[in-house]
Amino acid sequence: MGWIFSLSAECGSNREAAQRFAKHFDQIGLQLSSGVDSKCSAGLFQDSEDNWWARVCPNETSQVGITTPEDAAVMTELGLLLYKHLRLAPSFRYAMVGVEVDEFRTYSELLEPEERPDILWPGLVLERALWQLMDSPVGFRSFAPSYLWKPYEGEAYKPLMNSSALREKINSLLQTAN
Repeated sequence: MGWIFSLSAECGSNREAAQRFAKHFDQIGLQLSSGVDSKCSAGLFQDSEDNWWARVCPNETSQVGITTPEDAAVMTELGLLLYKHLRLAPSFRYAMVGVEVDEFRTYSELLEPEERPDILWPGLVLERALWQLMDSPVGFRSFAPSYLWKPYEGEAYKPLMNSSALREKINSLLQTAN
């Protein structure tokens, strides 16, 4: 199973809105500071509430998540470029860039007050009307006309998640603490 890095945007119940969004990103090129060109592909899917999502995947990224600091740096740079294009994208309700962000939360989950502390992640972009329906959570700044966001903090390499030797050491530490 892959760990996909993407921009995922929820566009509501209107499939055509999601198609317009996907078309905005499909086949665009993103040039990294290293000179590498990354081309995006875009597709659609529906969530459990029958809302339409567009998923934009740049190539030139790991398909197994962030396994090195270099993966994190490349994905962060691609994330910044995707957010730049998102500012000019056709309408959507909310979006996020990252690893495994497909259907990161449904629309109704965003509206549930008890869910909010766990889902207001850096990089989340909300349509202003949705932000207001959510009782205007703090920490959001202007992103584009009619949109607010919690500023993106980039992708992170977590050595304890990627190294079996380091995981064994932390497990050993945790066992001796008991």
